[in-house]
Amino acid sequence: MELSWLRTFIVASQTRNFRKASEQLYISQPSVSVHIKQLEKELGVALFERSNKKVALTEAGRYFVGEAKEMVRVHEDGLKKMRSFMQGYTAALKIAISPLIADTILPAVLKRFMNEYPYVEVDVKIIESNDIERAVMNEEVDIGLSCLPSLHKEVGSEKLYSDRVMLVAPHDGRDFESALPLDEEEVLHHARILTHNHPGYWEELCEILKHFYPNSKMMKVSQIHITKRFITEGLGVSFLPSSTVRRELLEGRLMEIPVHSFELPEANAYSLWKYPHETQQQFLQFLSRFHY
Repeated sequence: MELSWLRTFIVASQTRNFRKASEQLYISQPSVSVHIKQLEKELGVALFERSNKKVALTEAGRYFVGEAKEMVRVHEDGLKKMRSFMQGYTAALKIAISPLIADTILPAVLKRFMNEYPYVEVDVKIIESNDIERAVMNEEVDIGLSCLPSLHKEVGSEKLYSDRVMLVAPHDGRDFESALPLDEEEVLHHARILTHNHPGYWEELCEILKHFYPNSKMMKVSQIHITKRFITEGLGVSFLPSSTVRRELLEGRLMEIPVHSFELPEANAYSLWKYPHETQQQFLQFLSRFHY
């Protein structure tokens, strides 16, 4: 049984049209027909019912779609593992990481981990925190690094660290030593508040802001890096995790506004997993050595 037959069958089962299948596979339409006939001969069963220009899967064809996909997947996984072995890797680790974590603490940590464990092949997927639990649950990845804990009983989670949240505004050009600091009330009464750039704390924080500053204007901005750009351009202010604005504060592009009216939340990061295994545990233990 040829892999080319299986791939042709899978595409044809999706298009239900041999001409369209040939276009997707960059082969001739007669070649598609030959592949299907060879596969049917090998299996001893008809996979398609043919009528004019359209084809439909038989009951056996519908059943075999899943089997064909699994055979192709096993073949591709085997090739990938062999390539990894030839490159000197003896273990693999798939990690799903939220954009926020990937943009802050991860690059330095990952570089050190790969230096210390050169035999581990690391595959990183950048996924929004709201989707990481599902990726772990479906075993698409070994570990998730998320801004949200797991709510599923089959997915374990543990807090990695807590990040202080601060009110951040554009630098107004005043001298830090001689000028009076900007006032929280002045800023929140007059500036637009950019919200929902972090999945963990904004729902509760918005309610608090509405209580203390009922006339404040808010605008949702889903990404922190866009929020920071908007702030520097004078479009508003926001409450951001300290690790995300460390550089901007040091360079004087942004400034922190002290908040006294209410207690600020924390931005947490969590590790998520479904099944523990050795390489995964090595990575989590490695992460625990760092102070964020």
